[in-house]
Amino acid sequence: MDIRRLLLLAGAAILMGVCGAEAQTDAAATSRYPKREFRGAWIQVVNGQFKGLPGEQVRQLLIDQLNSLHRAGFNAIIFQVRPEADALYDSPYEPFSRFLTGVQGQRPWPFWDPMQFMIEECHKRGMEFHAWINPYRVKTTLKSELAPGHIYYTHPEWFLTYGDQLFFDPALPESRDYICQIVADIVSRYDVDAIHMDDYFYPYPIPGKEFPDDASFARYGKPAGFTNRADWRRDNVNKLIKRVHETVRGLKPWVKFGVSPFGIYRNAAGDPLGSRTKGLQNYDDLYADVLLWLRNGWVDYNIPQIYWQIGHPAADYATLVEWWAKHAEGRPLFIGQSVPNTVQNADTENPSINQLPRKMALQRAYQTIGGSCHWYAGAVVENMGRYRDALTGEYYKYPALPPVFEFMDSKAPGKVRKLKALWTDGGYYLFWTAPKYKDEMDRPDMYVIYRFPAKEGVNLENTARIAAFTRDTFFKLPYERGKEKYRYVVTTLDRLHNESRPAGKRVKL
Repeated sequence: MDIRRLLLLAGAAILMGVCGAEAQTDAAATSRYPKREFRGAWIQVVNGQFKGLPGEQVRQLLIDQLNSLHRAGFNAIIFQVRPEADALYDSPYEPFSRFLTGVQGQRPWPFWDPMQFMIEECHKRGMEFHAWINPYRVKTTLKSELAPGHIYYTHPEWFLTYGDQLFFDPALPESRDYICQIVADIVSRYDVDAIHMDDYFYPYPIPGKEFPDDASFARYGKPAGFTNRADWRRDNVNKLIKRVHETVRGLKPWVKFGVSPFGIYRNAAGDPLGSRTKGLQNYDDLYADVLLWLRNGWVDYNIPQIYWQIGHPAADYATLVEWWAKHAEGRPLFIGQSVPNTVQNADTENPSINQLPRKMALQRAYQTIGGSCHWYAGAVVENMGRYRDALTGEYYKYPALPPVFEFMDSKAPGKVRKLKALWTDGGYYLFWTAPKYKDEMDRPDMYVIYRFPAKEGVNLENTARIAAFTRDTFFKLPYERGKEKYRYVVTTLDRLHNESRPAGKRVKL
């Protein structure tokens, strides 16, 4: 049956959810549609989609994207806020990004804060907001101009040129200190759900050109006992990752720190632990020892970018999904999906369709995989190859709660109190009182509204019965003739999506 999408306006708040098809059985709903699943999308800025546009136009473009993604079942947005040691937010340390205003250092006028705007808009829709930063990159091309107050002019000794780009030197303690200062500022001043880093650690290697860190190796590597420069470089990145995690956790223990590394850890030809692939490697080429970070608990989630197709001769999607599923190392694992690659390649067993069905089946076949993140959001919104239609009609047909990060917090919040149904001048409403809480980890962050036909048992795993998510303590009931009996159930979610015990109320609609 068709999905009914609810857009519920109550003052300035927006409530959005999905009414389940009454005929859908519990068994079918729970087997095909997981209740907990990460459904994310990356919204990048370096493609220039917002560059130089008036603020009102940028905000409308972002709202349009969020509305489309939310209606398609997404529950998390990863938004690029620091592409070149700059900011798409009001930073006291770094200039506004040229990818927003067109000129680095030029503040938007009239002033607005894109990150704050996105946090508010995501949270209105019950979506997580992950602040995506590129740690080391300063210039994507040497032709670009840095703002007069850029940190480069204060400390040029912290930076290295490689190819046509400029980077923080990963070897310097000062670089790590500064990057952690930026992270601390974001986490302390903004209500982000996560800090996110992508695959840009040491830069992608340029054939025939060595990264120019001889002086740093002589100053820091050799005195520390390193004889192998690759080991030393990995240690530099390890130190940053560990420090960032400690910074985030020390400020707000409910904020996650996640990474999205290149899709290959190591090839089996060089390491028996590696995958049966023949491509560039995180460990050897980008000096990113992702498995070490996971084992040591330095990252809270991992989204490897498996952007190839099933059957790729050097980096087969199915091979890599299986490999990462076996090496989740006890941390939440989500798969980075390429929308263009998926729709442009035919299924190897059924050439009349693209690879989305098989990719989704593979992803959901492993218990250690908890969802997907889609590159890139614009391709989903544009419905490239009818990708969005497929998500809406099948794979994301019913809403899903984000996964619970039990190692961060496994305690459920309190149950809602005083649930009742009342007529008001504006219609028929459910009202309830928020549960009491002692600290921020237990604070009610959102509520889930379920609707069950009167003769059906309550099964909170049946996602077809999720009617809405809301941050309000009321919900407008879809009253019709007052003849049909339903049981409404309300549960509380805390900041890390632990769910409370249910409270129920019978109504006639």
